[in-house]
Amino acid sequence: MSTSFELAASIREDLGKGATRRLRRKNLVPAVIYGAGGEPVSITLTHNQLLHSTENEAFFSHILSLDLDGKKEKVIIKALQRHPSKQLLMHADFLRVSMKEKLKVHVPLHFIGEDIAPGVKQGGVVTHDMVDLEIECLPKDLPEYIEVDISSLEIGDSLHLSNIVVPKGLQIMALSQGADHDAQVVAIQANRATAADLADDAETDEDAESSAEKDAEEGKGE
Repeated sequence: MSTSFELAASIREDLGKGATRRLRRKNLVPAVIYGAGGEPVSITLTHNQLLHSTENEAFFSHILSLDLDGKKEKVIIKALQRHPSKQLLMHADFLRVSMKEKLKVHVPLHFIGEDIAPGVKQGGVVTHDMVDLEIECLPKDLPEYIEVDISSLEIGDSLHLSNIVVPKGLQIMALSQGADHDAQVVAIQANRATAADLADDAETDEDAESSAEKDAEEGKGE
């Protein structure tokens, strides 16, 4: 993973709703660190630094470094609460990382080959049913994203979870629950105009076939 993220944080001792409101007025975000056998720790981060980091897709699938009053903590972000109508971050949850323990993380999907897919060239429309995958892996194997190649798809074709090739060491969590969870990831569907053209072609083929059969029957009668 080429991108790295380091955030400065401070231990938060002033707890409660009133204290939280005061923090937000100071452009700070309350957060908590937990997991890896350690006690939960309440912290604060600078709002603008955190907001800027979240604008990078890779932030959500990377191991982050928190500088907690001079002590470094390796974490991943597990939850982020946003204001419903403003560009404000309200709260963040960070999970400590042990390099020997597997993580469950949502990793973004990057779709490639759309511009050369036969189905797209025929006028089809790509529909993305998923934009990320929940995977399980050791921290050292955590990818920034997973590529999904759709360059060979025709109209009507689709890819499911079982068709996705993931790097060694990764497990797609949904597939560990059985074949019933092999959900569709992406498909190429005919748009209305293309569907109409295909229907016209099918109707023309049917008419031609019927005409040929009729001619054959008349030939037998003679």
